[in-house]
Amino acid sequence: MDLLTPLTLVIGVLVLVAAFTVAARRLLDLRFGTIRTLLAGTFVLLIAGPLMKAFAGTVAPDDPGVTPIWFFILAVVCALLAGLVPLVIAEALIPSGSLPGPLELAGRLRRHLTRSRRYLRITRILVRHGLGPYLRGRDPDLGASSSRARLARSLREALDDGGVTFVKLGQILSTRSDLLPVEFVEELRLLQDSAASAPWTEIEPVLVAELGGPVEETFAGFDREPLAAASVAQVYRARLRTGEEVVVKVQRPGIATVVEQDLDIIDRLARSLERRTRWGRAFGVADLSRGFADALREELDFRIEAGNMAAVAAVSAGEPVHVPVPYPELSGRRVLVMEWLDGTPLGAAAPGGQDGQDGQELARTLLDTLLRQIMLHGVFHADPHPGNLMLLADGRLALLDFGSVGRLDGSLRDALGRLLGAMDRGDPLGVSDALLEVVPRPDEIDERGLERELGRFMARHLLAGTPPDVQMFGRLFRIVSSHGLSLPPEVAAVFRALATIEGTLARLAPGFDIVTEARAFSLRHLTERPDHQRVRDEVTREVLSLLPMVRRLPRRIERIADAAEHGRFSLNVRLFSDERDRRHVTGMLHQVLLTVLAATTGLMAALLLGADTGPRVTPGVGLHQLIGYNLLLVSAILGLRVLVVVFRGNR
Repeated sequence: MDLLTPLTLVIGVLVLVAAFTVAARRLLDLRFGTIRTLLAGTFVLLIAGPLMKAFAGTVAPDDPGVTPIWFFILAVVCALLAGLVPLVIAEALIPSGSLPGPLELAGRLRRHLTRSRRYLRITRILVRHGLGPYLRGRDPDLGASSSRARLARSLREALDDGGVTFVKLGQILSTRSDLLPVEFVEELRLLQDSAASAPWTEIEPVLVAELGGPVEETFAGFDREPLAAASVAQVYRARLRTGEEVVVKVQRPGIATVVEQDLDIIDRLARSLERRTRWGRAFGVADLSRGFADALREELDFRIEAGNMAAVAAVSAGEPVHVPVPYPELSGRRVLVMEWLDGTPLGAAAPGGQDGQDGQELARTLLDTLLRQIMLHGVFHADPHPGNLMLLADGRLALLDFGSVGRLDGSLRDALGRLLGAMDRGDPLGVSDALLEVVPRPDEIDERGLERELGRFMARHLLAGTPPDVQMFGRLFRIVSSHGLSLPPEVAAVFRALATIEGTLARLAPGFDIVTEARAFSLRHLTERPDHQRVRDEVTREVLSLLPMVRRLPRRIERIADAAEHGRFSLNVRLFSDERDRRHVTGMLHQVLLTVLAATTGLMAALLLGADTGPRVTPGVGLHQLIGYNLLLVSAILGLRVLVVVFRGNR
């Protein structure tokens, strides 16, 4: 019996707490956390007994006309209300789910300590290189070229000391001549993605995990000395059991964890700089950091690179530029197996080609391939610098490293074509209209001012006799940003590829005129597909799509005319036909109704509590007052329900 009594008490308490939980969720239409619900239910049980005893004391024991059940119900509702009030207050201050559980809290604390150590190390690196004042809100001194060069050198050295993620960030920034002065771009181009090679004992477990077995089961031969070692991956030469020579790209072990920590730090730094500094807001560093993080995460997944390689190879079929063939069945997230190419990297080749090759022809072939990828197919290699190109032994060019591949849809390609065509014609109005099709259009923009500035830009760079240069794209970007416009990442990748390929073409053929050759490509493209043919195809497609509607149109016109002639013509408008609109209006009406009911019952309760008339329930309490107490409790519960709706709507 002694053991049964505590067990019965515990079960009874749990049943009452569960009943309170169900009642609270039904009354407030909200699910609460387990801990706060248990605490509130325990509080209700603690005060329910004294409340019942206090209410029962108001009833005379020898009064047979009084029913204590009403006071019992009133005490229970008061206890329930006393438990709901702290729940609503806690929900307003600390919403459910906003605090982590114990295990999650321990994990967060461990990650926070790791991030803090890395954050302090990065901060020390920046301060050591003289960049501390700019972290505290000081705007960079970009007035003189010497100041810009000195600051750019400090930034490059700091990024180089920061490790793989920051080196990658510097390499991306070196392609953004639309955002950074030329001194920064030239300095950041000196960053080299190279590192000491990791030992085979660290690389082999990655290969075994990705291949699903020992290396010897997949490869007939594997050279354990890397051909190249970068900060993210190492490259090896191997031979398949079928005899093909291949290149194996293996990601360094643990690099993904380091990159994720650094990306989190970069994101926090970017948001802090955008909030505290004018130059951070002007450059949009938060958006830049998010775009960089997305690109780097894709680069760490070699399956995406294999897909990019296959996509570029598909659109380059028949082109004189070669794309290595990947082996998807042997590749994974951290290992990429691809065709071995016999040749010399362009970065190590002599300028103007090799073995007497025609550098002008190689440059023309490369530019023609890139423009076809961009303008005709919408899938293009977005980083064609000399390190990503190879001169093959048979005289062809090969594209390498497909971690950065751009994609354009048909409408964006058409708008981009109109933009470049209007620039070629020297039409500022056409450039302005096409530009506003390419970029996200803000609510307010000075179109006339934009048109005038674009006219001055073209008068400076595109007049006859003016030597064109691809750096004009950087000046065009600055015009775009000065008018509150921002280029989509896809379009920025196009201009970045064009700006990057300029240096590559200059190495292949010094003095190569990229703008003139681009105009020649445009003329060849128009010859291959004349304007009238394209117009005829588009008109044919539109007419075919309109035929069903045109066939039904006479009957519909006849019915409309007949209804108008006999006075039966009417217009039927359906309001709130969208389910989302109906839900929104229903929610608003629900909240207004709850508010009105809470206010009405509260007002009625105040009136009844103030009335000293009517039959007496007890010597001290009248019937009107008892009803008033109950209405006051109902008003309070309805008011809490309104507050919950407000708090939940704000979240």
